[in-house]
Amino acid sequence: MLAKAIMMVAGLSMASLALAQAAQKDTEVWTPEPGRVKPGAAHGAPSDALVLFGGKDLGEWVSAGAPDKPAPWTVADGAFTVRGGSGDIQTRRSFTDYQLHIEWRVPSTLTGTGQARGNSGVFLASTGNGSGYEIQILDCHDNKTYVNGQAASIYKQHIPLVNACAAPGEWQSYDIVWTAPRFAADGALVSPAYVTALHNGVLVQNHAALQGESVHMGKPAYRRHGPLPIRLQDHGDAVSFRNIWVRPLAAPPVR
Repeated sequence: MLAKAIMMVAGLSMASLALAQAAQKDTEVWTPEPGRVKPGAAHGAPSDALVLFGGKDLGEWVSAGAPDKPAPWTVADGAFTVRGGSGDIQTRRSFTDYQLHIEWRVPSTLTGTGQARGNSGVFLASTGNGSGYEIQILDCHDNKTYVNGQAASIYKQHIPLVNACAAPGEWQSYDIVWTAPRFAADGALVSPAYVTALHNGVLVQNHAALQGESVHMGKPAYRRHGPLPIRLQDHGDAVSFRNIWVRPLAAPPVR
């Protein structure tokens, strides 16, 4: 009855209807089906995530300056904190493309201003010797600094779309999708790195194309690399972290 009603309204013959239905099915993709993932509750890790810090130890982290040595930062009360002067830490494992969730908190007792106020950073791919691609951590709740160096900026490259900072002493979150750059065999850049990021659930970087590695002075540039660790920065301030997980992402299938 439904098919007949459709035919009457559209003035279609049975043959035309069959052709239309076939054309509709031609655009339907049924396989392969996406794998099932159980979401985590309240920013908890999804079932297919690698937990980089679950509140107990820094077993997934090492000293960035000496990757054969344990991470020297302090673990207490379900979080870990930068031990100023001990150096950056980085993941034991290397990654290409991924989704990252990380929660951070600057001290409530801050007295500095500008960049000297809860400064740290997440290097989405650490190229070594303090270099890489950085999304800034900083107190910018009521603290002015250069806008391409404020919290949630891609340091010295992309200003965040909005300032979503919570007050010092409050836990904050970054949810980041990192697409690593691709290089030809001769080292030439084939496609840049891209970052999409949410700060406290608010979109702050929307598929931003990076111009190269983060640099404090000068212009960013690329150099060929493959999978790399994620690094957290020791900038001297006692920034704390908790609930960190990563979901490595496969390259999209070619159709």
